[in-house]
Amino acid sequence: MNELACLVQQTADRLAGRRVGAVVAGLAGDGVEIRGAGRIGPDGGTPGPHTLFEIGSVTKVFTSLALARLALDGRVRLDEPLAEVLTGPAGEPAVVPVKGAQPITLRHLATHTSGLPRLPRGMLMTSLLKPNSPDPYAGCTVEEVLDGLARTRLRAVPGRSFRYSNLGAGLLGLALARRSGTGYEELVAREVCAPLGLVDTCVRSDAEQSARLAHGHTQGGRPVPYWNLAAIPGMGGLRSTAADLVAFLRAQLDAEREPEAPLASAIALTRETRHRVNPFAWTHLGWLGHRLHTQQGGHLQIWHNGGTGGFRSFVAFDPEKRVGVVALANTRRPADPAGTALLRRLQNEFASTG
Repeated sequence: MNELACLVQQTADRLAGRRVGAVVAGLAGDGVEIRGAGRIGPDGGTPGPHTLFEIGSVTKVFTSLALARLALDGRVRLDEPLAEVLTGPAGEPAVVPVKGAQPITLRHLATHTSGLPRLPRGMLMTSLLKPNSPDPYAGCTVEEVLDGLARTRLRAVPGRSFRYSNLGAGLLGLALARRSGTGYEELVAREVCAPLGLVDTCVRSDAEQSARLAHGHTQGGRPVPYWNLAAIPGMGGLRSTAADLVAFLRAQLDAEREPEAPLASAIALTRETRHRVNPFAWTHLGWLGHRLHTQQGGHLQIWHNGGTGGFRSFVAFDPEKRVGVVALANTRRPADPAGTALLRRLQNEFASTG
């Protein structure tokens, strides 16, 4: 086993436990290793590259890449007001809250600068954190989300400050689907998955994919139900595999070197857009970014994590040193620390500027 494979396997072993499993991928230059550990579920075997996991908020980078594609094609504008794009189930214009003279735009939604709250009105964060709780989004409809939006008060003037909002990302996915005349899953499949050859990134798993779907667990290893974000899936409703996410990261790493590659222009647009959060961190369209200064130099990390009732995900890369990490686990235990540690090792030991 080579050094990259050893580091990836060690990280997978660290994330997996007696009752749960993990799949970890490491990209370094043109090399990639994908390793699994633990178990898919009570009766399942070791997870691997094609095991499906709920990826939670990593969905947001897919939603924002779809936004970039539509913007480049002239079907939407980044600074187009949400109120001009978002409609209800019957095609009626949605009522979008305002604060000051600046309307909420699609750019604001993708960079978490809309001023919207974290969750739809009426949904408490505590309901998402109860052990063994049922899917908190199961009864959430588009009508309820839009009715709550009309009664929502913005926390800040749009564009002024960073406030992470699941609601904002969900509304972005809904608005883009409405403008495209399709559902969110079909939108992502057409604009992102098909060009990149992603075959297992979906909202609804078919029968064959469901057989490869890991079971979710609490931190203590107890099984929990899957989540269904059917009303606003753009904030966290996708399922995917390590194999698909490696292909997605490869496109991110190759975008600057291969400007004619699929989605390279859209990927460039997502990273050209930036909102400064503090001196060390910022947001792109969908992605979060920061630079840590260490004895080995400045480490750039562009990343997103995700979590549902029984899954955790972490995806990160450094386009300057051409390394990346995918970490997927079917447990509520965070994957960020192990994933970040692996990325640091790759930055220090496998960095490539070619």
